[in-house]
Amino acid sequence: MSQKLKLDLSEKMYAEALKIIPGAIAGIRRPYNFVPGEYPIYFDRAKGGKVTDVDGNEYIDMLCAYGPIIMGHCEEEIDNVVIEQMRNKGFCFSLTQPVQNKLAEKLIELIPSAEMAVFVKTGSDATSVAVRVARANTERTKVVRCGYHGWHDWCVEVKGGIPKKLWEDTYEFHYNNLEELEDIMKQHGDDMAAIIITPVGHPLAEKVQMPKPGFLEGVRALADKYGTVLIFDEIRSGFRFDLGGAQKVFGVTPDLSVFGKAMANGYPIGAVVGKEQYMKVLADKVFLSSTFFPNSLEQTAALKTIEILERDNILDKIKVKGNMFGARLDEIAKNCGFDVEISGVPLMPFITFNKDSEGRYKKLRPAFYTELIRRGVFLQPYHHGYIAYRHSDEDIMHAADMIDESFREIKKYM
Repeated sequence: MSQKLKLDLSEKMYAEALKIIPGAIAGIRRPYNFVPGEYPIYFDRAKGGKVTDVDGNEYIDMLCAYGPIIMGHCEEEIDNVVIEQMRNKGFCFSLTQPVQNKLAEKLIELIPSAEMAVFVKTGSDATSVAVRVARANTERTKVVRCGYHGWHDWCVEVKGGIPKKLWEDTYEFHYNNLEELEDIMKQHGDDMAAIIITPVGHPLAEKVQMPKPGFLEGVRALADKYGTVLIFDEIRSGFRFDLGGAQKVFGVTPDLSVFGKAMANGYPIGAVVGKEQYMKVLADKVFLSSTFFPNSLEQTAALKTIEILERDNILDKIKVKGNMFGARLDEIAKNCGFDVEISGVPLMPFITFNKDSEGRYKKLRPAFYTELIRRGVFLQPYHHGYIAYRHSDEDIMHAADMIDESFREIKKYM
């Protein structure tokens, strides 16, 4: 096996944090979601497509903060407009600054479902607002979901601390399984306020899926049949698949959509957009307010990020990089000697270790990612990766070479 990384400071900081912060770190960033003892626990700095941990180890960052980094870390053109806003105008006021209107107008210009827009801070905020809007419009209770929609009571997967009555009206169906959704709608359609779905399937620890022919169209038809509001959760797909979201790529327009992640290259912002007939309940019938929702720094960052994405044709360039990476991964997967599958190319690459009856995949996966992190490539064993603009061609091909080398290494001892 290759040499273990020096992670002394990371481990020391983690031990100290366990005494003062429950779990030391929030949720998905905890060590058990990686390979404990092999992955760093704290990062120190980042630039472009690379990140450095507190022990000084540098990695090609192909997780991109779980999605928000679409350009690269410390992107000067974006950061400079934020600094200018902070220094010269300020960002937290009792009233709203004009940049809000400019950003709303831009989203309405780009996104097929957008006739009106409101801004929040996180993806969980956005999905919960969209569901509230759907319930207010339909005066119905139930929601059917497909995808990860955040940490709020109605949808969180870990139910500790949440009374059953707060989530018992939320149902779940699987991506690309239209029959399953149809059965749920037959049973509960008369009280179904919303269908909320990620237009691209990205379940945790499983392969990324594109919609089968007719799937999204079928979801749209079922929403229409039962008078249910259709919500697209484009938190991950928005501003990656297209500036208009995956809905523009696939040609299916929902009633409401939620965006976030890549919109501001790491600054905390989410948006709910949709058709005026649904969104207008936010003017009076539905309460939406927060001290920090109107803050202008992230809105300024979003406007500049979108400007750069448009001006420099960034998404097409990312797709070229992603396709190059994916072609190399396909070649590696065919020759690695293990039952693995490549999905999510070109934008959300993921390596799946297919399940076997003996459960061997449970040992292969951590062994592979142990070798990969030791070779300076930061990917997550249970979550798809991302391609950022600042990943150079050399970064991409080096990462692929290290994936190949990691497979070869574990073949020696697995």
